[in-house]
Amino acid sequence: MELNRKNAWYIPCLYGLVVFVANYIGAKIPVSTSINRETQNYIIWQDIIAQHRTIVSVITSFCYIIPIFFCCLYAMTMNQKNVQKRFINLPIAYSSLSISGWFFYFFVEIISLLISKKYFDISIRNILIVGSTYMILECSFSFTLGFFVMETLHRKIFLPRFFPDGKIASTPGLIKPSNSFLFTVFYISVSVFPICFISFAYITTISANIKESDINILIFLFIIFMLDIVILITFGNYYSSPLKKLKEGTEKVKKGDYTEHVKIVSNDSFGELADTFNDMISSIDMNNKKLLAVQNSILTGMATMVESRDNSTGGHIKRTSDCVRIFVNYLKSKLEYSKLSEKFCNDVIKAAPMHDLGKIAVPDAILQKPGKFTDEEYEKMKMHSAEGARIVGEVLKEVDDADFKKLAINVAHYHHEKWNGQGYPEKLTGEQIPFEARIMALADVFDALVSKRCYKESFSFDKAFEIISESAGSHFDPALTKQFIQCRSKLEALYSTI
Repeated sequence: MELNRKNAWYIPCLYGLVVFVANYIGAKIPVSTSINRETQNYIIWQDIIAQHRTIVSVITSFCYIIPIFFCCLYAMTMNQKNVQKRFINLPIAYSSLSISGWFFYFFVEIISLLISKKYFDISIRNILIVGSTYMILECSFSFTLGFFVMETLHRKIFLPRFFPDGKIASTPGLIKPSNSFLFTVFYISVSVFPICFISFAYITTISANIKESDINILIFLFIIFMLDIVILITFGNYYSSPLKKLKEGTEKVKKGDYTEHVKIVSNDSFGELADTFNDMISSIDMNNKKLLAVQNSILTGMATMVESRDNSTGGHIKRTSDCVRIFVNYLKSKLEYSKLSEKFCNDVIKAAPMHDLGKIAVPDAILQKPGKFTDEEYEKMKMHSAEGARIVGEVLKEVDDADFKKLAINVAHYHHEKWNGQGYPEKLTGEQIPFEARIMALADVFDALVSKRCYKESFSFDKAFEIISESAGSHFDPALTKQFIQCRSKLEALYSTI
């Protein structure tokens, strides 16, 4: 059912009735008039109230009229643009408006006392203490009772009727009561409020001459009240803390992070919910890894297909990927590269097989030519970098991981760029070249040097590392080149097994 003012008009009316009843019941809270009864000060004030009973009754009636007026104003200002926001906010809005009448009453009482003080010898301090305490009780009772009833009706009946699919939390402008607030409201209703009322009733009924037993009772009531506060804080944290953890866990899952589980160790519903949530994360993570494995297999298969058309002896894809893996794992161990994240390193390794996908667009006559390229052929060969970036972008178009997508495109696009700007396709220089492409360039050239091709024999490791060392600062990033050379023993061990 679509929500609008026409089909939901009765709900604000019903809630207005709830506000009236909550205030009416609250007004029936007994307040003792025996405090300082023997004093002339209090007798004079009671006489003044008795003489103006009609006016007092009118003022009291405004305690009901004012909240209803504000509630009506709130409902009347609902329009097509804000109807959803205002409808969802009805319980908290009406509950807040319900206490406006008691603030009005207390304000009038202060004005009346100040006026009376000019003509009568009245000490208003004790009267105001009693009046303010009574007003706090009234407001607490009216607010908590009204909110409890309206929120229950809202959650159980009206919100499911107009929002059967849920999804209302993201509505702009909502007043969102926290779990701590909700718990506090209901806790006040069943515990704090009765304790306050008992304390207030006792204090207003004791005589002016306080006995020792009275002091002991006051101390006892104060201890109970403080114990209530401790219980309130403890139970508030009991509800809010696990829900906060579950929310944080959900936000991480929303961002694609399935590594951390929610840590709630308890045998209650929260513990059960956390266990179920963690099982769900593990299941999603496992399925996600399966999908990634399939995706990687497809990409590797595409790269292998491209490689089968090349003039290499095969295995270039796997070897360069292994070189990249050895290199980035070594970089992570160095202090100057310790900021490299685990994800970045894994992404570079995953992207390595895709670096030459663009060769699929290069004609066989050029790709398989055993001799030196002509200038025209070389220009066509250089196109494979930009074409590879385009293909990788298309293949990974539906992948949610934007960082990996960008990194893989960079590896394919820029792995033939040179530090001195003499590379291709964009002639980038220095740190303009993406870091991941600089890593790929070293691994790609190293494998080309130490591998046998149809147009050349393999170079020795000494010769290969000599060429790479001499190319530092011209072809390669000089800092990365120094680190790559430090991986020599592991790289030689890798190629000895191939």
